[in-house]
Amino acid sequence: MNLLDAKLSQYTEPQKAQALGIYPYFRKIESEQSTEVIIDGRRVLMFGSNAYLGLTNHPKLKQAAIEAVEKYGTGCAGSRFLNGTLDSHLALEKRLAEFVGKEDAIIFSTGFQVNLGVVSCLTGREDYIIWDELNHASIIEGMRLSFSQKLKFRHNDMASLEKRLQQCAPEKIKLIVVDGVFSMEGDRANLPEIVRLAKKYNASIMVDEAHSLGILGKNGSGLCNETGTTDNVDLVMGTFSKSFASLGGFVAGNKTVINYLRHHARSYIFSASCTPASTAAANAALDIMINEPERREHLWNLTHYALDRFRSLGFEIGHTTTPIIPLFIRDNEKTFTVTRDAFEEGVFVNPVVAPAVAPTDTLIRFSLMATHTMQQLDEGIDKLYKVFRKNKLL
Repeated sequence: MNLLDAKLSQYTEPQKAQALGIYPYFRKIESEQSTEVIIDGRRVLMFGSNAYLGLTNHPKLKQAAIEAVEKYGTGCAGSRFLNGTLDSHLALEKRLAEFVGKEDAIIFSTGFQVNLGVVSCLTGREDYIIWDELNHASIIEGMRLSFSQKLKFRHNDMASLEKRLQQCAPEKIKLIVVDGVFSMEGDRANLPEIVRLAKKYNASIMVDEAHSLGILGKNGSGLCNETGTTDNVDLVMGTFSKSFASLGGFVAGNKTVINYLRHHARSYIFSASCTPASTAAANAALDIMINEPERREHLWNLTHYALDRFRSLGFEIGHTTTPIIPLFIRDNEKTFTVTRDAFEEGVFVNPVVAPAVAPTDTLIRFSLMATHTMQQLDEGIDKLYKVFRKNKLL
């Protein structure tokens, strides 16, 4: 056994969970992504999806993807920088910029690559990146590639943010990076106060709207729109893998910043282009967001009902105000056990454990789609209540 194999063979956590019968990952889905999915031949309720508007099976998205493949083929065979820019990429970029209220936008192949490329290249060695401690992993990876100084502030704690801003040299660039809606906890960034502090200390702001586009703001245009802070936020990031029901991502801002990113973001320059099918599906999803507001209305009806029911039943759900509902367990092994027990009851939910969160903050992530029925929601909550009671968590 060589040294690499010898070192990596010491990693046995998955095998331990498998031996206990509580390993929760890579469950094989044998059907389309919907409110119910088939796993191992049995139908289970899906409360672990990020498709908040429930568009993954929408006939308009499917048809748009099919027509794109027929016109352009299955891929672009190169990066946007060279031979991989399609007219459909440019058209969607223009629409996305208008949708989030910015001058220009560029599309990346995934949302992760957006944050990786943007956060890593915007600031220099003497500049600062100031970040919320619960930011998404893609932002953290982007920071790791940056040569800038990194200052972490406590989650949504504006006093902590101001202390970090006070540590910065006034003449250097200060980029505050936050999730709009935090992907595990479901709460929202305090953008009005972040904007106030950014103005006070001459800082710039980047907001990751991955989990808020399609849900918040006019036509689902995000938290910046909802809070009236769009003009004071420098960069708006979004992904296609949630409400857009596709694959890819984008960042929007003023023409000066987007021009720089177009020529410096390495995950953009050196990655193959977003596929024709993914681009077309995202474009069709944008049409539906704008033209079918009843989807969002139903999603919020479900959300308010679910939040009230979980709280009344004694679940600990933190500060969420969105279709992302954390059910805190605060123990790694119990979180895996609850995930298994819920699945045996016919409910698919996602476990969130260390190191994704602190060991004392482990949780079940329960997420809603606009295509869920109230009957499905009640069934899911009832079964989770049974599981939590069985595990003495309520």
